[in-house]
Amino acid sequence: MYDYQLICSEVCKIAKETGAYIRAQAGKLTQNQIEEKGLHNFVTYVDKTAEEQLVTALQKLMPESGFVVEENTISKIGLDYNWVVDPLDGTTNFIHGIPVYCVSIALMLHSQVVVGVVYEINRDECFWAIKGKGAYLNGKPISVSDSKVVNHSLLATGFPYYDYSRVQQYVELFTWCLRNSHGVRRLGSAAADLAYVACGRYDGYFEYSLSPWDVAAGSLLVQEAGGVVSDFMGDKNFINEKEIIATNPYIYTELHQQVKQAFKL
Repeated sequence: MYDYQLICSEVCKIAKETGAYIRAQAGKLTQNQIEEKGLHNFVTYVDKTAEEQLVTALQKLMPESGFVVEENTISKIGLDYNWVVDPLDGTTNFIHGIPVYCVSIALMLHSQVVVGVVYEINRDECFWAIKGKGAYLNGKPISVSDSKVVNHSLLATGFPYYDYSRVQQYVELFTWCLRNSHGVRRLGSAAADLAYVACGRYDGYFEYSLSPWDVAAGSLLVQEAGGVVSDFMGDKNFINEKEIIATNPYIYTELHQQVKQAFKL
C-alpha cells in the first residue's frame, strides 16, 4: 500500500517544477510552433516537453504505474495505478498570453481517483487532495461555498469549441444561468474551474466535450472539499463520460435539474 500523503507531496513538487518550465516559455512561441490537433484544438512544443518531464518524474515515483496523457508521449496502462495527466490545461490561453493555465495530475487506483493535484501556474497556487483526507490550497484546507440557491451563486462553464452537436441545448442552459445567477465565467481551463469550485470562488461549474485529463484531478478536489460531482445524467462515474457538473452540495439539485431539462435527458 502506498503512502498517498508522501506521493501527493512529491507530485506537488513535480507539478511546480514543470510549471516553472511552462512559465519560462510564456511569450516565446511563434506561429509556426503551434500545431492544430483538431478543430480549434492546439498543441505546442511546450505541451509536449512539459508532458515528457511529468512522465519521467512520475515514472521514477511509481515505476509500475501507467499513464493516460493528453499528448501521447507514452503508451502504457498500469495494472492497478494510472496517472492521468494534462501538462498544460489552457493551451489556447497560453498561446494568446492569457495567464490562466494549469498543470493537472491525478493518480487513479482502478476507477477511483486517489490523489489529485492542480497547479495554477501564474498565481502559484497548488491545489491538492487525497481521497478521504480533504482538499488544500498551498497547504491550507479549503471547502466549497455555502451558497444555498443558484440565484445567489457564481457559475463557471466552458464554451463548446469543436463539438457543436449539442450547442443549442448548451445555449438554452447558458441563457437560464445568465438569468438566474450572479453570472457565468469562462476561464478556459477546466482544471482551474474545478479548483475554483473546490475553494469556493465558484459555486458551480458545468461543461461537455471533456477528456479524463481535464477533470480527474479537479473532480477529487471538489469532492474532498465537500462538493458534488456527476455527469449530466447524475452518474458519479463521470471521468470518461465527457461531461461534468460540479457544485457545492446545496445548489447541485437545482442546477442538475436545469441541465437535464436543457439537454432533454
